[in-house]
Amino acid sequence: MNEVVHASPTIGSNVEEIVINHTCFLMWDIGGQESLRSSWNTYYTNTEFVIVVVDGTDRERISVTREELYKMLAHEDLRKAGLLIFASKQDVKECMTVAEISQFLKLTSIKDHQWHIQACYALTGEGVCQGLEWMMSRFKIR
Repeated sequence: MNEVVHASPTIGSNVEEIVINHTCFLMWDIGGQESLRSSWNTYYTNTEFVIVVVDGTDRERISVTREELYKMLAHEDLRKAGLLIFASKQDVKECMTVAEISQFLKLTSIKDHQWHIQACYALTGEGVCQGLEWMMSRFKIR
C-alpha cells in the first residue's frame, strides 16, 4: 500500500499477500481476457471476497462485465462471498461515474451478496484504501 504501481493487463494470474490492520489477505489477480475466463472457477474455493475492477472509460465492454459478474456470483463456491467493485479511472474526463457503473451492472438487484462500489484512481491509489476498509468491516461481521 502507499506505493504507485505501474500496471498492465494481467496475463494468466498473479498472487500477492497483503496485510491490512494485522489481517493477512491472499489476493489473486486473475486476467480478464476471454480465453482465461473459463478457468476463473478454479480460484473460487474458500474465496471470502471478489474484487472486480471496472474500467470507467470502457463503455463498450460494460455489458460483458455485467454478464461475467453474474456468472461468477451464481457459482456455488462464491455463494457467501462479498463483492467489492472498484470503479477505476474516475479522474479521466468522460468516464462513467460510480452511479452509471452501478446502474449498468444492475448492482441493486444483487440480494445474495454484500456488495460495495468504490471510485478509485489507480495512478494515485485514491479510493483503494476506502474500498479495502469496507471489505475489512464486512470481514469482521461475517
